[in-house]
Amino acid sequence: MEEQGNMTRFSADQLMGASRIAPHVAPAELAVEAVPAPEVQIEAAAQPTEAVRGEAPVPTMAPTEVPAPTMERPEVPAPSVERPEVPAPSVERPEPRVVESLPAVLNAPAPTPVQPQVPAPMASPQQPSSAAIPQPGMRVIALANQKGGVAKTTTTLNLAVAFAEEGHRVLCIDMDPQGNLTMSQGLDPDELTESMYNVLLGQMPIRQIIHKREIDVAVSSIDLAGAELAMSSMIGRERSLQKALAEVRDDYDFVFIDTPPSLGLLTINALTASQRVIVPVQCEYLSMRGLLQLQNTLGMVREHLNPEIEIQGILPTMLDTRTLHAQEAIQLLEENFTGRVFRSRISRTVRFAEAPVKGMSVLKYEPEGTAAKSYRDLAKEIMESVG
Repeated sequence: MEEQGNMTRFSADQLMGASRIAPHVAPAELAVEAVPAPEVQIEAAAQPTEAVRGEAPVPTMAPTEVPAPTMERPEVPAPSVERPEVPAPSVERPEPRVVESLPAVLNAPAPTPVQPQVPAPMASPQQPSSAAIPQPGMRVIALANQKGGVAKTTTTLNLAVAFAEEGHRVLCIDMDPQGNLTMSQGLDPDELTESMYNVLLGQMPIRQIIHKREIDVAVSSIDLAGAELAMSSMIGRERSLQKALAEVRDDYDFVFIDTPPSLGLLTINALTASQRVIVPVQCEYLSMRGLLQLQNTLGMVREHLNPEIEIQGILPTMLDTRTLHAQEAIQLLEENFTGRVFRSRISRTVRFAEAPVKGMSVLKYEPEGTAAKSYRDLAKEIMESVG
């Protein structure tokens, strides 16, 4: 390869070798003209002078230092609180008294001491007076069961007569508007003008309506049916009987109360005035169901009116030992009310129906009969428990 000037020439062999690489190129001398690279002369651009440009010179702004503004807070003078001058209390000293003579001072009466005022004691909540509550010496026993036809009236009368035979002073109170207890002693309720109705309303003392028969009886009349309505507006209406009995607390040892077949206000009065309750129960299923309702009523009376009331016992009455149902009823009573069922049993007999017709108790009507013996045994059992 020869260089001539700016041209480079290649030989035929070199070109043939190149043809293997590029066969489409004819084997001839190829002249490749080398283009010289243009010389670039970089001249430092001279800073145009102010004279060449003919422009006005730009003034150079020298930055001036701006002082930071000083915030001067104005001094606020503290408020001056002027306290009023409190003048000192002037203590006036009493001028000494000139004693004219020593004997006059010695004979002067001594000053009376000033008693401190004691505030009056605050009134305590009103408690029932002792006169309104029967004393322990008089035992009050109610016979109650809202189920009718269970021998409540029969038991009240004959049990009271059995106690009277033992020498006790006994009073029977008829709280049933039907007046069956009153009739059983030969008194006609329709002819009575004064009864327990008047006593409960506070119109008269209980002594005024007591009649002497086999025992003393506080009689009833049909007017007693309206007592609950008449007492509805009275304050302390549940304690009306309790207050009435306080007047005779020294006259009797035992008081037996015959209640109506309901749990209304008349029965509540009887339970409030009593210490014990005897529950006659006919040996039948329906009669025994009433015991649960009576227990609920006793619970309310015990909580609100008479905390001392308790069940004296449950008395099976009108018992027919020939029937299996009666025997099962007694067994059910003893299982559910253990220790509260009386050992005495009142069997069914026609003498209980015949005696009231004669106006007397069965103990007087047939003193040696089985019925009379049953109530005498019951009286002894109760006397043992009450002491």
